[in-house]
Amino acid sequence: MGKNVLIISTSLRHQSSSELLAKETERGAKDAGHNVEFVTLKDKDIKFCKGCLACQRLKHCVIDDDANAVTEKIKNADVVVWATPVYYYEMSGQMKTVIDRANPLFVSDYKFKEVYLITTSADADENVVQTVINGINGWIACFDGVKFCGYVSGAGVNDTSDLEKNPQLMQKAYNLGKNI
Repeated sequence: MGKNVLIISTSLRHQSSSELLAKETERGAKDAGHNVEFVTLKDKDIKFCKGCLACQRLKHCVIDDDANAVTEKIKNADVVVWATPVYYYEMSGQMKTVIDRANPLFVSDYKFKEVYLITTSADADENVVQTVINGINGWIACFDGVKFCGYVSGAGVNDTSDLEKNPQLMQKAYNLGKNI
């Protein structure tokens, strides 16, 4: 039986390039026999963490919005794949907000053990992804037994038309999912 894979698309743009790469990853993971759930933050109401730390005692956030459902999905997945556009050489603010709001996971019996990353950036420098990897590794470091397993970097991708010109990048995203 396949793994339970959660793919979280953090771009708020309709048909964004990072989301299209995430969809290719989803296709690859499904073709490999995994159970895949795809979540987009586009239609979600997610507020900022207040830093109250009540979640550490309650094991859920006191803010009643969509972040609690996303956190529960992360908790129950075997694999988490984050997809984000790179803004100012870092993960999107939406992604960081969801990570902050997922603080109840720290005291939970989380299942996820593998984390992957998909990024797109207008900057064509392949090293741009490293700042996002550093950020995601900071989150991963808070969870015993969880490891960063790989990424696909869409450096130099301004919009979806750039993906149409780069079938190799689409294939990399598919292969990421296929090899989970």
